Amino acid sequence: MAVKEIRKAAVLGAGVMGATIAAHLANVGLPVYLLDIVPRELTPDEEKKGLTLESPAVRNRLAIAGQAALPKQKPNPLYRASNAELITPGNFEDDMGKLKECDWIIEVIVENMDIKKKVFKNVEANWNPGTIVSSNTSGLSINEMVSECSAEFRQYFLGTHFFNPPRYMKLLELIPCRETLPEVMTYMHRFCEKTLGKGVVFAKDTPNFIANRIGTYAMVQTMKLMLQKKMTIEQVDAITGPPMGHPKSASFRTMDMVGLDTFRHVAQTCIDKSTDPLEKEEMQLPELLNKMVEQKLLGDKTKQGFYKKVRGKGGSEILAMDYETMEYRPREKARFDIFKQTKEAGLKGGLKILVNSDDEAGKFAWALTKKLCTYSAKRIPEIADDIVNVDRAMSWGFNWKLGPFATWDAIGLRESVERMKNEGEEIPAFVEEMLANGFESFYKKDEDGTVSYYDLASKGYQPVPESAESVNLANLKKQNRLVAGNDDGSLIDLGDGIVCLEMHSPQQAISPLYTQFIFEAIAETEKNFAGMVIGNQAGNFCVGANVALLLMAAQGGDWDMLEQSVKDFQDAMMAIKYARIPVVGAPFQMTLGGGMEIVLHCDRIQAAAETYMGQVEMGVGLLPGGGGNKELLYRYIEGIPEGLNVDLLPYVQKAFEAIAMATVATSARHAQELGFLRSTDKVSVNQDFLIHDAKQTVLGMLKEGYEPPRTKAVQALGDYGIAAFKAGVQNMRWGNFISDHDMKIALEIATVLCGGNIRPKTMVSEQYLLDIEREAFLRLIGEEKTQERIMSLLTTGKAVRN
Repeated sequence: MAVKEIRKAAVLGAGVMGATIAAHLANVGLPVYLLDIVPRELTPDEEKKGLTLESPAVRNRLAIAGQAALPKQKPNPLYRASNAELITPGNFEDDMGKLKECDWIIEVIVENMDIKKKVFKNVEANWNPGTIVSSNTSGLSINEMVSECSAEFRQYFLGTHFFNPPRYMKLLELIPCRETLPEVMTYMHRFCEKTLGKGVVFAKDTPNFIANRIGTYAMVQTMKLMLQKKMTIEQVDAITGPPMGHPKSASFRTMDMVGLDTFRHVAQTCIDKSTDPLEKEEMQLPELLNKMVEQKLLGDKTKQGFYKKVRGKGGSEILAMDYETMEYRPREKARFDIFKQTKEAGLKGGLKILVNSDDEAGKFAWALTKKLCTYSAKRIPEIADDIVNVDRAMSWGFNWKLGPFATWDAIGLRESVERMKNEGEEIPAFVEEMLANGFESFYKKDEDGTVSYYDLASKGYQPVPESAESVNLANLKKQNRLVAGNDDGSLIDLGDGIVCLEMHSPQQAISPLYTQFIFEAIAETEKNFAGMVIGNQAGNFCVGANVALLLMAAQGGDWDMLEQSVKDFQDAMMAIKYARIPVVGAPFQMTLGGGMEIVLHCDRIQAAAETYMGQVEMGVGLLPGGGGNKELLYRYIEGIPEGLNVDLLPYVQKAFEAIAMATVATSARHAQELGFLRSTDKVSVNQDFLIHDAKQTVLGMLKEGYEPPRTKAVQALGDYGIAAFKAGVQNMRWGNFISDHDMKIALEIATVLCGGNIRPKTMVSEQYLLDIEREAFLRLIGEEKTQERIMSLLTTGKAVRN
């Protein structure tokens, strides 16, 4: 049976979660109805306006408010503000008939089973057979909430549990009810993965599903261990953060963000619904948590929880809760000697060192880890059929670098099991069985990079399921697909005549070694391949130039080396732009400064939706030095019909403002809105598919009949434009909006964009613009105040405004 394609959706419930789910559906181009209850009383403001309870503005108030709040939220749930226009507010009384227009109906109302049952009965009364309906419940029974609905309705019903905030959190748990059709699950898996960009895991209809079930258990045990060992909140967060492969927010900062009342509710669901007496006992909440909830110490929502931020004369200060006195005190930095060893050993090696250490941190980490591992193993196959769904849920939902089973492998499965048994821990039967049958780890990696997992059903290893569109560059290199490379870059064969130019320099900063490799990669591709993708799979695409090297050269007076380094990078960018083969840039996450310059010189861009792109050199006292000024200028003027006599100043001003204000796009769609990306550039919502999608774009260009671009002279504003920008910048200085050094940088940017002090309307070449850009870059890096800004960035992480 074919499932209807989702082209329009309805979200029932316009609270923060409902509105932000609606926002993400709008992000991917879906029109959405956002519905909520009808208010029973007027607000004072509505009374002043003469509205009544029958006024649409009153009846739709909650949904209108949910929609209006979206652009103000941090982080922003919208790729661009205009996406909110795809959301139509309404209410449960007047607009339920509109559900017949929708292909997907998502319930996001209060976590109350009786209310949910009533809503779904109402939904079914306005339901077109075949329309998919789902609940975003974080842990209530999927089967129970539709128990009073028809069998046909239940065939198209499932749980779709988004994690907050929906735009940014990768995890989406899919939970079928007993009657859900397999084809509905298959369709939703694909739709949520490809269209919404989610990492999908399959959960079972059990309390709190996968991630919240295990995450809640881990947090309860963390609190109990802290109280038992009389450790401070800061000490525990120091242990349960990066040393254990968890985010810097660790345990208690994370709970402050979630909300202590929300956490207690989720934990209580598990206590109430679990059928395991031991689990009920282990999930019992410490009295400390109940006391904090009663005192409204709920975390970020009440501005005080385990931590509290206060403002004083010297700026803001973070205080930590002393749970013995229930008073706040200055936060203390936790120090453990073992952390130096663990950091040097890397994540997996460091974790093994940590849990085997007699250090206080090691004892805590071991006590928590053994409980987490055994608990997670006991939950299979109750909450999921396999370990992969569990580990992915924790990685994608809680940002753990290692899920429970990957953690168990890291500390050594057999040896840790022996230690646990010696300490009286009960080992789940399937773990004992797999060890007895000679399986020494939950995962194994073959020489070609293929990863397999221990499957309970087959009692052997099975390949970890991956989408065909998920390309792993590291695995390709293990499969002898490395064409060429050096310490900072690799050229990898993607198949079908397409290669990937990968950057892997320290911190993803542009180095002379990577710059030099660009020339080699282009030459090799032109000779032996058909096209190129420029991309990688590090944490960020590229954060720009290695400013530490630039600063050292400037302070050492090595101007010849500096000029050659800048010119080499400019030439490398031109080699990309005028290569005889199509080149597609595949940026993602931070794509700043020189990173943006790399993709601006590509024929086309296939950007991840979460791409944060901008020319940010102004912050360190510089201007773009790799052709970024020129490429932004070209983008803003290229739409002007040839021969049309127009004043170019407004177009050049757009480029000037983007560079001088260090504007950073907050998404790929925002980058298109700003003009950083062209309308022909494409967006991949699922970053895991980015390299594949970029390769398809290259193949499409070849199929269309690729022709390299030709160099093109542009008309310069000359001294007329410089004078106009100088007047504007001078006004900014007189108003004390910018410093003298800001003004100097801004005028250098204006001079480059206007083509220097030449006659207006003079035609200039790209090389001419590159030459004056390079001269301006070298002048600025020689400035003492620029060097102060760079030094500040390197030492404090922030560039000083001087």
